[in-house]
Amino acid sequence: MAHVPDRLSDRVTTRREMLRRSGVGFGSLALGALLSETGFLEAPAHAAGSPLAASNNPLLPRQAPGRARAKRVVHLFMNGGMSHVDTFDPKPALTKYHGKEVPSSLPTERKTGAAMASPYKFRKYGESGLEVSDIFRRTAQLADEMCVIRSMHADVPNHEPSLMLMNCGDARQARPCVGSWVLYGLGTENQNLPGFLVMCPGGYPIAESQNWQSAFLPGVFQGTYLDTNNTDVEKLIAHIRNHGAGPQTQRAQLDLLAELNARHLEAHKHESDLESRIQSFELAYRMQSEAADAFDVDREPQYVRDMYGPGVHARQLLATRRLLERGVRFVQLWHGAGQPWDHHDDLADGHRRLADQCDQPIAAFLLDLKQRGMLDDTLVLCTGEFGRTPTVEMPTPGANAGKMNGRDHNHYGFTAWMAGGGVKKGHVHGATDELGFQAVEDKVHVHDLHATILHLLGFDHEKFTFHYAGRDFRLTDVFGEVVHDLIG
Repeated sequence: MAHVPDRLSDRVTTRREMLRRSGVGFGSLALGALLSETGFLEAPAHAAGSPLAASNNPLLPRQAPGRARAKRVVHLFMNGGMSHVDTFDPKPALTKYHGKEVPSSLPTERKTGAAMASPYKFRKYGESGLEVSDIFRRTAQLADEMCVIRSMHADVPNHEPSLMLMNCGDARQARPCVGSWVLYGLGTENQNLPGFLVMCPGGYPIAESQNWQSAFLPGVFQGTYLDTNNTDVEKLIAHIRNHGAGPQTQRAQLDLLAELNARHLEAHKHESDLESRIQSFELAYRMQSEAADAFDVDREPQYVRDMYGPGVHARQLLATRRLLERGVRFVQLWHGAGQPWDHHDDLADGHRRLADQCDQPIAAFLLDLKQRGMLDDTLVLCTGEFGRTPTVEMPTPGANAGKMNGRDHNHYGFTAWMAGGGVKKGHVHGATDELGFQAVEDKVHVHDLHATILHLLGFDHEKFTFHYAGRDFRLTDVFGEVVHDLIG
């Protein structure tokens, strides 16, 4: 009796199957090199202890192995290097020594001169008495919810490597970013929205999408980028609407594509790129209704919109709260991508202008989460890639406009702050020296910060790994210690 083809598997020979059957010798080696370069080479199988080992859907929500104080993360990224001595680390000695040379053996990226006093006033806020600059006076109203780390330090005073270190845990190599690790470990509670979103108005920052890459983790864990300058959801999220086919036709097309992909996947186990594409097609279909609703902040009551204030940063923070309510796991919000906090000159005007854009929205966001009972299990993190020198930057060709009213990059000491998610409230950790040049007390490296974030999410940063290229990788590489003094 003649053999009857089984629907698709016997009738269809895919291009990859044809290449697999016909490719021999050095031709196969050349093909392997080409696929590796373009990112289509099969990824290694997931380790037995991997969060993905027990599920066909890598985005399903999962429990962390340890005690989790937080279940979602919001990272406010002040791009360009916000000055700690003008925001959250007051240094009265700068006023005392203003205009005078200060001894320093620390090399800076460019030549700096005399001490430069902050142009802003600092005041104490809340029962904790946290001192904050007046350019963040609204955020400071939530001082008793904040945990301020005044002893951060990084490795180099350059934007690209410091951005990569803060976001991906490595200043040189392509490694998965924090958001990708979190999504890999915990999945997401809403299968109709991306679990990891990146909002960056006005285009990409320095190092572009490397800041939210999944690298050797499966591509499904990469951040989904949105240019929040766009208010129209069809511009905000490309191809969110299908104007050429209705829901039933789209569903039929997707089912056929899924069957073809599933049959190919059955013959090529653990092919990361194919798994990611299957998930992406499904997610894009499901997003058509829910994403439009989540980003429509006009559905919020007027008093809520007034609380956040006007502008793109207010809109994206309000949208973030709506996304968190819908189960999104990790949101990174960039501020200063187009006009960074990188004020080598005119710092007084520049920092005030940028702070005016985000101070009210940040305060509203923290208060909104607190009032809704969401702050306790939402970790809010605010960092830049480094701080700025307490000394004035000297005129440098190509670096500034020849003025002496700005600060250079400073990785020796800077500030980050956290709120919610199990951190100590109204707490200041560590200190920089008298002038704010370098961290000197209870120092916290970026690796330590990452280890602490993972700990608050219920992970041991030394055991939370992914097997790749013959070894187990982790976010903190071979470094980092949990800073228990930051935990409430």
